[in-house]
Amino acid sequence: MARIAGIDLPKNKRGVIGLTYIYGIGRSRAQEILDASGISQDKKVSEWNDDELSKIRGYITAGVKTEGELRSEVQLNIKRLMDIGCYRGLRHRKGLPLRGQRTRTNSRTRKGKRKTVAGKKKATK
Repeated sequence: MARIAGIDLPKNKRGVIGLTYIYGIGRSRAQEILDASGISQDKKVSEWNDDELSKIRGYITAGVKTEGELRSEVQLNIKRLMDIGCYRGLRHRKGLPLRGQRTRTNSRTRKGKRKTVAGKKKATK
């Protein structure tokens, strides 16, 4: 079992795909890591030997921000935006979309479940 940065990598997947299970490593970064370590991208995680695993682990710990460290940095960046009171910070605070999306319809992911508001009563004649 390959364990890197506190994450168990799936054995049956190719190395490039397996590395993307680590938070902060996408496809291009995974390719870069494998190229720097001199490992084929088509090689499965289960086929890596201890030497190759230690090369990958060393490269990741030396130069790539992953998992807890990266999550805390992202949270600090969001907190900084909220503290300085910029537009993006205010949108974070209100729980609304930040990148110019419409909010009249859609944006349910950010806003949460619908809160129904009663309509106005029509005046009787």
